[in-house]
This record gives sequence, C-alpha cells and structure tokens, in this order.
Amino acid sequence: MPDDGWPADRIDTENAHSARIYDYILGGKDYYPADREAGDAMSREWPALPVHMRANRDFMNRAVRWLAEEAGVRQFLDIGTGIPTSPNLHEIAQAVAPGSRVVYADNDPIVLTLSQGLLASAPEGRTSYIEADFRDPSAILDAPELRETLDLSRPVALTVIAIVHFMLDEDDAVGVVRRLLEPLPSGSYLAMSIGTAEFAPEEVGRVAREYAARNMPMRLRTLDEAHAFFEGLELVEPGIVQVHKWHPDGTGEKGIRDEDIAMYGAVARKP
Repeated sequence: MPDDGWPADRIDTENAHSARIYDYILGGKDYYPADREAGDAMSREWPALPVHMRANRDFMNRAVRWLAEEAGVRQFLDIGTGIPTSPNLHEIAQAVAPGSRVVYADNDPIVLTLSQGLLASAPEGRTSYIEADFRDPSAILDAPELRETLDLSRPVALTVIAIVHFMLDEDDAVGVVRRLLEPLPSGSYLAMSIGTAEFAPEEVGRVAREYAARNMPMRLRTLDEAHAFFEGLELVEPGIVQVHKWHPDGTGEKGIRDEDIAMYGAVARKP
C-alpha cells in the first residue's frame, strides 16, 4: 500500500470493471485499457449507450437537487457511489444547502483510491466514505462513519443509482434496499435508477451479454419489478418513468428517444 494509504495493489487493471466502463463512456479519465475495450465493444452493440449513461447521470443530478430544494433534505446516503464525477452528489446538495451532509458507500478499491474527490465538503457540511458492499447492509448501517456524519433521527435521502441491475435474484436487491431504509425515519426518501430492457430489448440484451462475458452478469427489470422497490413508499410525481422523463429541466441532451434509455428512475418518500 502506498504511503498515502490508498490500496493501489488491490485494483485489478487486467479486467474491465463496471464503474470504470461508466467513467470511460462518460468521458472520464480513471479507466484502463480493458475498460476502454469493453466500453467500445458495448457501444458498437448499442450506439445509444453513451446517451443512456449520460441521461442516468443527469437524473441523479436532478433528483438530488429536487431532494435538496423541494423536499428540504439535508442528509444523503449514496450507495454504489462509483468513480467521482463532478458534480458529485455532495456538490449538488451543498450548492443548495451548504450544511448538507453526505455519506458515500462503495466496495470498489479504485473508488476508495479516488475518494478524496468525494470528501471535499463545503465547510458548513460534511462528507464521509464507507468501504462496504451493498449486499451487506449492516456493514454500511453499522459503520462509524455513518453514525458520525448523519443524524438518523432526521430525514435522510437514500440514493441507489445504476447499481441494482448488477444484483442477481439471489442477491435479493429489494430486500437489501428495504434493510437500508429500515432505520431511516419518516420523511426520508429513496431515489433509484433501475436497469431495464423493455425499450430496446435486442440492443440492451447484447450489451448485457458483453457485461456477462466479462464476469459482470446483469439482472434487468420490468416496470412491475421496479415497483417492488417502492412498495410502502409514496412515489413523487411522475412516479416510475424512464430517467430522462423524471422532472426534465431542459439542461440534458436534446432529442433523446425512449429506445435510447434503458433505465427507470423514481423518487419516493417514506411515510
């Protein structure tokens, strides 16, 4: 381990990784040749993939801004954070309310390596990072970083963006999300984007096969299956829709077709 404590020797540079593929397609710089090869192969199978990924990122930005501006949320728990890409969640929330507090959680060593970009909080607020696997909610909920940063007697927005499609049926993604929501008080929110193949089944199916060939199998969900994540919660209008249709503000890419998007998005309040 280097002197700065970053786990560079734990990063697998030989095999593609979903977070680095996402970073590459979004125009980032934190990827390796295997990720570039995978991203290029997937984009050949579905040329709309970059549009889809940018739309998902734009959804996250709008959802967090809505939660901070309209819902008045000042605490966020972000699961499956991924490689820092500005604006990061805390930058969006703290632009609205500088005192906002954010806990990031991810299990990818490269995210930990780059996590200094996630910890540059506004002086009035606070951010922290937990290295933990989404599949183990107790590792997140019991982490001292969470309890030191968030006040669980006050509302928290749980954000689960573009991750559950990498959770197979045996991982019980719905159960994991419910476990993370369980200790959050009334008035908390869940914001999610959920992978689907309902709008471009052949093209998205080919992309899923490219992921699976690199040991990243996917579980894409129908609209009915997406609803299962929000049972018992109060969906914010317009409900569960493709991410580019959730509170569009005119700042995203123009001319997006439904068949260009393979992600549902929604925000819901815990009563």
